[in-house]
Amino acid sequence: MSLILCIETATPVCSVALTKDEAVIGFKETQIKNSHAEVVTVFIDDLLKKYDIGYADLDAVAVSKGPGSYTGLRIGVSTAKGLCYALDIPLIAIHTLQTLTSGVLKNYETANNKPLLFCPMIDARRMEVYSALFNSNLEQVREIKAEIIEKGSFTEYLDNGPVVFLGDGSLKCKGLIDHSNAVYSDHLYPSAAHMGALVFKAFQKRNFEDVAYFEPFYLKDFIPGIPKVKGLI
Repeated sequence: MSLILCIETATPVCSVALTKDEAVIGFKETQIKNSHAEVVTVFIDDLLKKYDIGYADLDAVAVSKGPGSYTGLRIGVSTAKGLCYALDIPLIAIHTLQTLTSGVLKNYETANNKPLLFCPMIDARRMEVYSALFNSNLEQVREIKAEIIEKGSFTEYLDNGPVVFLGDGSLKCKGLIDHSNAVYSDHLYPSAAHMGALVFKAFQKRNFEDVAYFEPFYLKDFIPGIPKVKGLI
């Protein structure tokens, strides 16, 4: 049996889950933006106390590795690494877009023997998104990348069968991708509640990260904004 703490902080939503093998036994989440640093450790403490589990009982810590919010990823990964280092337990990292896709797989079935693809999208500002393509077995069929959505994007995939566009980034597609095979499931965010099966599989295969050197998968370089100076126009 594996008892694993899962942390998801790659988007505006912050969530934490406790999993026993593939099953989620406890979960906490908030959609209050910019609250990750304030709530993530509180959520962890609350879950462990609620289920009478000690930190020493954990077999591993899993974290969403990105892509996503630079600040959110830093908070989640630093929290996970700190716990793994202190407890001397393995660190597991899961691609954020894979977690997002795993949350909707059960809602869709392949129709008319056509291949069904999932295109998870995370908003990357303006008309850009972080995206990838997965099949119904959660196998990656196109690389993860940052791309600008244009009219006609993904046509080569849509012409071959249904594509489910999901996540907050897919909102940008509705006005540009008008295809009979396009299905939209927007207003979704990655959640620690959907990491269970992915994390358990990684744990069984011992797909662990180097706690000392692991860094989030940012995909794009961080470009800080220009701070506003009070009194200046």
